[in-house]
Amino acid sequence: QVQLVESGGGLVQPGGSLRLSCAASGSIFSIDAMGWYRQAPGKQRELVAGIISGGSTSYVDSVKGRFTLSRDNAKNLVDLEMNSLKPEDTAVYYCNAVVRRIGDSANTYTYWGRGTQVTVSS
Repeated sequence: QVQLVESGGGLVQPGGSLRLSCAASGSIFSIDAMGWYRQAPGKQRELVAGIISGGSTSYVDSVKGRFTLSRDNAKNLVDLEMNSLKPEDTAVYYCNAVVRRIGDSANTYTYWGRGTQVTVSS
């Protein structure tokens, strides 16, 4: 009923920039939260940046000051601007959304994107 479509990702040199986008579509009544997770080989998946319906954002300490999360007016699309990228940012990045669906707005559902590879290397 709900789909997350990711774009962006790729190979970038250290110090470079990359932009990830995620669009949620389908039977969405509202979105409680959207964000990006990442998982590097041998590491736990971690929340990189998230935004809740009220507009508050949160970032993992390692990306503060470098990454910026924003959303569109409909609150169904988020962009993650990644600047000053480091090799340790290399991971598969997954879009995540917690939504309320049309006809079932009292409940929340979590959806995941397919993941997009971000590689920071010289």
